[in-house]
Amino acid sequence: MKLNSEKVEINAPQEEIKNFLIDSRNLIHLLPQENISDFQATEKQCSFKVQGGITISLIQDGSEGNDKVFLKSGENSPFPFNLTIHLTPKDNNTTEGYIEFDGKVNMFLKMMVERPLLNLFNYMSQKLKEKHG
Repeated sequence: MKLNSEKVEINAPQEEIKNFLIDSRNLIHLLPQENISDFQATEKQCSFKVQGGITISLIQDGSEGNDKVFLKSGENSPFPFNLTIHLTPKDNNTTEGYIEFDGKVNMFLKMMVERPLLNLFNYMSQKLKEKHG
């Protein structure tokens, strides 16, 4: 299953945003605080519980210049997935960004998680915009 968040325009240079995203401790600022608990993080990975008691773990998986930041699911996640955060410079101080999700999800699970995941990634994109706004 593939999903793309809405594209947002972020008022910060591409490199600044990338440097923020490659530290997993910063991801807490992008998550809906009312819907998560037990957030734990190091520079390279984080985990948290979402409503319903499901644990999600994310591991930093490198970057491609300042254009992409890669995250992958950790062992506690309910299914394997990859996240790619795309960052495209618009000018010296503005960057367009969005989140791409690629998960190994069966048809039944897809019906249950597609809408909540898309909402989450759109929320995270908006928070990234606000954080650097």
